[in-house]
Amino acid sequence: MKSLTKEFSQIRIHDIAQVGGKNASLGEMYTQLYKKGINVPNGFATTSYAFNLFLKENKLEDTLKNTLKKLDKLAYSNLNDIGQEARELIHNGKFSDKFSIAIIDAYKNLCGNDYFEVAVRSSATAEDLPEASFAGQHDTFLNIKGEKHLLEAIKNCFASLYTNRAIKYREDKGFEHHGIAISVGVQKMVRSDKGCSGVGFTLEPESGFENVILLSGVWGLGENIVQGLVNPDEFYVFKPTLKLGKNAILQKKMGDKAKTMIYAESNNHSSIMNIETPLEKQNQYILDNDEVQTLANWALMIEEHYKKAMDIEWAKDGITGKLYITQARPETVHQTKDKNLFYEYKLTEKSKILCTGNAVGSKIIVGIARVLGAPKEATKLQPGEIVVTDTVTPDWDPILKMSGGIVTNKGGRTSHASIVARELGVSAVVGCGNATETIKDGEIITISCAQGKTGYIYEGKLDFVKKQIDFSNIQMPKTEMKMILADPEKAFQLSFYPNNGVGLLRMEFIISHTIRIHPMALLKFDEIKDASVRNEINKLTANYLNKEDYFVDQLAQGIAMIAAAFYPKEVIVRTSDFKTNEYANLIGGKQFEPQEENPMLGFRGASRYYNDLYKEGFGLECKAIKRIRDEMGLTNLKVMIPFCRTLEEGEKVVQIMADYGLKRGINGLEIYTMVEVPSNVILAEEFAKIFDGFSIGSNDLTQLTLGVDRDSQLMSGIFDENDKASKAMIAMAIEKAKKTNTKIGLCGQAPSDFPDFAAFLVKQGIDSISFNPDALLKGIENTRKAEKQKFNDVQLAF
Repeated sequence: MKSLTKEFSQIRIHDIAQVGGKNASLGEMYTQLYKKGINVPNGFATTSYAFNLFLKENKLEDTLKNTLKKLDKLAYSNLNDIGQEARELIHNGKFSDKFSIAIIDAYKNLCGNDYFEVAVRSSATAEDLPEASFAGQHDTFLNIKGEKHLLEAIKNCFASLYTNRAIKYREDKGFEHHGIAISVGVQKMVRSDKGCSGVGFTLEPESGFENVILLSGVWGLGENIVQGLVNPDEFYVFKPTLKLGKNAILQKKMGDKAKTMIYAESNNHSSIMNIETPLEKQNQYILDNDEVQTLANWALMIEEHYKKAMDIEWAKDGITGKLYITQARPETVHQTKDKNLFYEYKLTEKSKILCTGNAVGSKIIVGIARVLGAPKEATKLQPGEIVVTDTVTPDWDPILKMSGGIVTNKGGRTSHASIVARELGVSAVVGCGNATETIKDGEIITISCAQGKTGYIYEGKLDFVKKQIDFSNIQMPKTEMKMILADPEKAFQLSFYPNNGVGLLRMEFIISHTIRIHPMALLKFDEIKDASVRNEINKLTANYLNKEDYFVDQLAQGIAMIAAAFYPKEVIVRTSDFKTNEYANLIGGKQFEPQEENPMLGFRGASRYYNDLYKEGFGLECKAIKRIRDEMGLTNLKVMIPFCRTLEEGEKVVQIMADYGLKRGINGLEIYTMVEVPSNVILAEEFAKIFDGFSIGSNDLTQLTLGVDRDSQLMSGIFDENDKASKAMIAMAIEKAKKTNTKIGLCGQAPSDFPDFAAFLVKQGIDSISFNPDALLKGIENTRKAEKQKFNDVQLAF
């Protein structure tokens, strides 16, 4: 005899046809993962058999079919009327006594002597499939208590099979309406209204990078994050070092969490309300580090159990303090993509920036902005126009199919707007804050999601280039091909390019764009004389007890994102190489930097690190690197010292690093130096005793070999890396590195711009060449040709 209800303990993942994707997954986790330590609230589900029997007993099957046949499938002009008619048919139907008793018995069995609150969730039999998530299409009712309220909620879930958005979604995906049934999951309520809740992905949702887990969350009920009503906290966790038991949190980003959704005080148990989040809680992370690691470990266990990337929902009970997983479904966007095929977008011009937010996707689009207040204004939207609105809920789904892009004031990377944009393959920028104010209705705008995690909305129509790259057709040369990187936001996407790691990570970008404060201004904050500078520093460091911790934490997070993106390949971070005039431009910098006539040849590089003017600042850099390597477990990170003029400087800096906890050789630490001063070449064999490797900085080496200021416009005609003297210095450096068995590479543009220069480096036996990302593929091509020519030359010699 077929069951009307099934307890979670009776459900496995293969029961999708009986209880739908959502409930099958809950049953699978409850029976298989609960015993492994993952908290999953218990519950039961009504079956698809019960739903079909309900239709049959109320003679609704043919009536519903005939109603849906009247749907205008071209313009969907009568979608609202058809949806309402179908839902009314369900609402007017009656549950049989047998079905009602089965539900109440299951509810009693779940609760014991006293009824408690439950979550009532719809679960369609075609839901959470690899090609269609059905995210947000059907309804959920929270905080339901009592027999009457439970029966009402279950019927409402039945009716939600015919919401306007669900009807349109099935039409778009090619599903037969009458071929899908609804199961309803009834699950013990987690009191996240008094705690927090959120979602997670077991990959990075924009790039599809598989080695991270993204968790995001808000105070109170999760609807605020799903509907994109607030900007959530975000946590990136690195899987490989999580498995090793390390502190694997790569990055934390605090959202404003301006609203908290709670239950309203009323007789209607499903009634909810949004209240202002107290400022103290807005400035507090919703989870501590241990809780983030716990959730990440659970997410990893779920992914390993299902053997695929997963999209999960979690909640923290504010009464008990316990964490729970409340849902898990397959991630539906990236698992069907060809990872070898990549489209590269690049703006060829810029204009006024209207607003910025979280980028969804990596495309650039141009279109007419249509500012809309609600889904009922759908008739204003023409196909291909860009929807600009405050936030996107599932009710927007029927019209988003027409849009060319989405821009919202609110929402994060895991909001409904982001999920739908990825599934539709359209660009979106969410969480802009003021998009509906800065973008005018009807104006032409350009959306760029091709500049990392930040999306930009530009005024007017901008030109851009689009290039298709098939990575499967690219063959790597024997010479290592590495990248020059600075921006952590682009690291995950760039990791898909063919590469052998990062030969130069410029930390200056992180310091100037993210930290923005001179490290000595943080260490000696009480000595700052300018009140406006003190105020600016106080604002940026508001969430840190010690101001120097702000520098260490932000620098560590930025570098760690890049080290993780390319793990386990080596990533070589260069310690800060600002000139004094550049350091002075940081907040508070002018008070701590000397004025120099020629900063290019002045107080820079290694000379700063042991000088009292900056030694403590260098200590903060070392502290960040030590955290990344020792605490986070990213031992693929190596360190490179710039502009080291003398052997004595090299020895001093290596000793100071050891004093700050970065001892060469301990935990596999390798310390490199830049070869950019002629003394580095002349005494290369001596420098090789101090350092583990060399990286030729061709710009500085050329300038100092030729005696030319590379920043001088007047002298630009003489500055040339291809000059015989410059190449002779490079050849000498490579020869001496080979003699001492020291690894040596080169960072620069010349090998991609000039095939002859690549051929020269290959002929000398360079170990690696590092390129800017936009020059990498050309550099690979030139290097392969050079290696082939070298091989042919050797053959001819014989």
